[in-house]
Amino acid sequence: MASAIKSQWNLYFGGLMLAAVIAAAATFLSEHYGAPVMLFALLIGMAFHFMSEEAVCVKGINFASKTLLRFGVGLLGLRLSVGDVSSIGLVPVMAVVGFVLATLGCGAFLSFVLGRRMAFGLLAGGSVAICGASAALAITSVLPPRPDREQDTLFVVIAVTALSTIAMIAYPVLFNALGMSAVESGFLIGATIHDVAQVVGAGYSVSEDAGVIATFVKMLRVALLPVVMLTVMLSFRGAQSQRLKLPWFLVMFVALAVLTNTNLLPETLVALIGELSRWCLVIAISALGVKTSLAAIIKVKPSYGAILMIETLFLLAIALLFVVWIGI
Repeated sequence: MASAIKSQWNLYFGGLMLAAVIAAAATFLSEHYGAPVMLFALLIGMAFHFMSEEAVCVKGINFASKTLLRFGVGLLGLRLSVGDVSSIGLVPVMAVVGFVLATLGCGAFLSFVLGRRMAFGLLAGGSVAICGASAALAITSVLPPRPDREQDTLFVVIAVTALSTIAMIAYPVLFNALGMSAVESGFLIGATIHDVAQVVGAGYSVSEDAGVIATFVKMLRVALLPVVMLTVMLSFRGAQSQRLKLPWFLVMFVALAVLTNTNLLPETLVALIGELSRWCLVIAISALGVKTSLAAIIKVKPSYGAILMIETLFLLAIALLFVVWIGI
């Protein structure tokens, strides 16, 4: 029994260690140079694509890019908090929900207009609407399998990370030029920038108040991840007689979100699990990077990039219109 377990562990060890080392290197570079850790993990992983077919790495890389990914997504539920809804009022909260649904619909519409697959439109729309790379990884895990699914996912992750980084720099300048207050800027930053880290960076670059509001609004978007995942699952359910099965990690996400809002968990434990979730996702995306070649990414059709760019501008436009016409 022990020898069988050891033999199985040896099959997974090589790939897991490779992904973990890449994740550690990406984290080090991110902390010292201020660039997104997900982007570093992807690019470094892609540099090790030649290891993806080595027998010693295959099982570990597959485990990290699938099972570990799902576990990390499930742990994201602990990052959700609903205690601060009153800080900006009910109407802006409902507007954020509308932004997410509208952006998801925009992705589906663009995929139809540009002749692309609906699955890519929902994947791109969900990643722009909710939380960038993390949402892309979560949504792709409930899409029907295809040979090029991971290539599409990696392209979306790279694109939304790059767009989010640009937005982190440009949006505070734009909102200031438009005469937005700190509260309005914080709301817009939280409602429009893709990745959580970039939202925090952009918000606090405006002011302390803007940073708090931006983070809260972003968490509202993250809270809608299970809803979007269920929407995607139902969209590809097929025949009505097919039974809908909730993924274990989606149940885990919702359960942890409820649990963390009961305030029963010690803050140190929540922080520890949050860090574990971050590492799981970085290791998973490192493994995805290893499985994807740069040549494959370059072959992605230009219309895929256009979908992501238009969705980003669409989300910015509807958020600005809300603040200008209705206010917060």
